[in-house]
Amino acid sequence: MKETTTLQAAGKQWLYTWVILTLGLTIYFSIEANNFSAIGIIFLIAICACIGSLTAFVALYFVFKFIQKQNSNTNTKLLYALLCQFVICLLYGLCSFCFGMNTNSVLNTVKDISNITLPLFASSAIATYLNLKILTKYFQKDVALALPYENVYENTDADNEVFLLPTDKPLEKEEQFLINNLSILKTTNMQTQTPDFNANQSRYQHNKTAIKAFITGALILIMLIPTAFISSLISEREQRQKEVVTEVSAKWAFAQTVTGPYLVIPYKESFVTDNNKTVVKTKNIVLLPENLSTDGKIQTEERPRSIYKVLLYKSDIRATGNFKVKIPTDIVRENLVLKDAKLCIGINDFRGIEGPINIRFNGADIDLTPGLPTKEIDENGLSATVGLTAENVESSLAFSYQLKLKGSERLSFVPLAGNSRFTLSSPWPNPSFDGNTLPSDRKISDKGFSATWNFNKANLPFGTFLKDFSLQKNNFSFGVSMLQPADQYAKTMRSVKYAILIIGLTFSLFFIVELMQKKPVHPVQYILVGLALVIFYTLLLSISEYIQFDYAYLISALATIFLISLYAKSHFKNWKSAAIFGSVLTGLYTFTFVLISLEDTSLIIGSIGLFIVLAVVMYASRKVNWYNTSETKNTSFETT
Repeated sequence: MKETTTLQAAGKQWLYTWVILTLGLTIYFSIEANNFSAIGIIFLIAICACIGSLTAFVALYFVFKFIQKQNSNTNTKLLYALLCQFVICLLYGLCSFCFGMNTNSVLNTVKDISNITLPLFASSAIATYLNLKILTKYFQKDVALALPYENVYENTDADNEVFLLPTDKPLEKEEQFLINNLSILKTTNMQTQTPDFNANQSRYQHNKTAIKAFITGALILIMLIPTAFISSLISEREQRQKEVVTEVSAKWAFAQTVTGPYLVIPYKESFVTDNNKTVVKTKNIVLLPENLSTDGKIQTEERPRSIYKVLLYKSDIRATGNFKVKIPTDIVRENLVLKDAKLCIGINDFRGIEGPINIRFNGADIDLTPGLPTKEIDENGLSATVGLTAENVESSLAFSYQLKLKGSERLSFVPLAGNSRFTLSSPWPNPSFDGNTLPSDRKISDKGFSATWNFNKANLPFGTFLKDFSLQKNNFSFGVSMLQPADQYAKTMRSVKYAILIIGLTFSLFFIVELMQKKPVHPVQYILVGLALVIFYTLLLSISEYIQFDYAYLISALATIFLISLYAKSHFKNWKSAAIFGSVLTGLYTFTFVLISLEDTSLIIGSIGLFIVLAVVMYASRKVNWYNTSETKNTSFETT
């Protein structure tokens, strides 16, 4: 039989890892770019991965050569090879972090290193499984004489391993002796085996268990890769929902912010230049209401679009108040152009105005038209010339108006007045109060909500007279958001973060039951179970877009629990094992649901719950024979 050289073993291991890594990176970048047809990048990725992994190939060559010379069995050497590959991948992660990343926290540092190390090691672990036959043949060379006699003459053992004597060199005396006495060795009773043989068997079983545990841990890490794609899918669906809202809002009206009313009075100011020339410049002063009372009623309506529902609103706003025209002493009244004074109201989106806006000011009805005399407060709005007179100075001017305004997402106000009161009410039961100020009084029930905001001169950083000002109204705005509850995306994203808990504990349970019942579970079966656990999140995401999140979670969890429980029953051949898996998965999904439903107490509940889960696992695994040892009595041997 032709021997496997170190170059062949390391070369095939490197080649498989390179191909798997290239395919994985191609799929990842295609998903990130949202263009699965961008396969042209596979060539660039393949070249970069090949060049970057040449150092790993050299390291594998010398590592394999060193491991092959060790006086250990094949399984131990395979375990050493996996550990060395993990170290190589970790070094790549550390190098990438040092040369290309810069973070300020330990958590971000570990995360960045893991983002490089885990995909690399997952690729190498899969390559090891695909290259297992070559590696086994390579690490088995010249170890036949070091094994117990039974392993020499028996073609296959419980693990289907084949042990061969070297045939490319003359047989030594010991080897010839083994071949000539195979018939005698086969008839030897197991009870006459030496303690050294039992020790070798125990070490062999221990190494086998350790390798299986290591492979199970690697599979857990591999199963985290699809969860990253699911997180990207959740973000994509959430972004799609926002795009639909924006698209419908663009045809209806965007979020509205109402400012005012306020008076803009131009005045002339003269100054002397360096050339002794007198220049007259026109500026504006702004007068804010002394008192303002606003009452708004909001009616919502849902507009279906595809699988989404967009929430729109119509509002009926009524306001009353008065101006008290007080001119400071540093302003020359003769310089005021009172006849050009304008009354202004700021509105974000003119498409939301329903019908003409008529305002009653100082006993006269005035129609407002688009356009503002100054952009210092609002970019968009309505205004009308009110033509003040000298008699209006130092007097009170009352006003009132009604504004029917439609919009989407949010209705906001800016409290530009000395003393103001705003009241909003709506039958919508799910408001979100936001902005710079929360309501001083609010009531929320299934029948709707009502909220009140109060402001006065003491809690606003400006007075009723503004000159040479630059007012950032967004710093003072407040209001209510009228959004369709779409927290299914946030909850689904939070549930994905617990994927490591569910996948890890489920795989650990399979591993423990496998050891206790001595019915090996193939790595492919682990992958199938892992895919079932991952598909749970896609089910949850898709179903929650049609029904409430709680019901979607229940349906997805039940489907996954039944599938894995029946699969466990078919493998372990008893309903008791299926019941164990069903109970554990039910507890895990229930625990996860409680965590994603909580907010303030999720950390303390989660910590206590994880401690209890760990205690249960430790208690359940206390009788597991991890080393696969068996009590044997020492037997004395007699020679004849």
